[in-house]
Amino acid sequence: MAIKLVVFDMAGTTVVDRNFVGEAFSKAMRQHGYDVPDHRINPIMGYEKPVAIRMLLNDLDGTAEQVTDALVSEIHEDFVRNMKEFYLSYQPEALPGVEDVFAVLRENGVRIALNTGFSRDIADIIIERLNWSDKVDLVVASDEVEQGRPAPFMIRKIMGELGIENADEVAKVGDTEVDINEGINAGCKYIIGVTSGSFTRQELEPYQPTHIVDHVSEVLDIVLENQEA
Repeated sequence: MAIKLVVFDMAGTTVVDRNFVGEAFSKAMRQHGYDVPDHRINPIMGYEKPVAIRMLLNDLDGTAEQVTDALVSEIHEDFVRNMKEFYLSYQPEALPGVEDVFAVLRENGVRIALNTGFSRDIADIIIERLNWSDKVDLVVASDEVEQGRPAPFMIRKIMGELGIENADEVAKVGDTEVDINEGINAGCKYIIGVTSGSFTRQELEPYQPTHIVDHVSEVLDIVLENQEA
């Protein structure tokens, strides 16, 4: 069955991330007295950010009394503020070849969507500053669904809005464990891990994506291989 939709992650998959997200996250944690090293932050960056914050706090504090909804909300508000300030002062960059991949997919009748662990307000700034509103068909953020990754709800929302009924017609592309598990949970035909972001090939392999690529351009060979069928 031919692919009709490719759902791409943003930071680390289609958008350059030189640990910008991790640094904003780390800063928000420090603002509340938590000094967390990068190696503990980077692996959870694909999660919806309030979930990632709660995961870290539970690991650091270990007690429900200390890890309150209010604390998670305050840290997330600081993260969002840090991230918005960053992207308003720094010009986001597309990863090499990404816009060409978008163009080729569209030329072949494939719809393009972006989803993200960011909240919608951050995603909108990135899309606007990259001038991508005409290059993709839809953007869905984690705060627009009942549960973010690895739950399948963002992909299902995208499918519903674009009129794609069968997950066998969908490919998911991302750079983290939760991207892969999101694709698996949504039943996507192809789940493509890319090594341009947080995870190496060796770190992606245990999660069993259908493919692992080193450059997003390789997605074209996978997605378009049976497009005539």
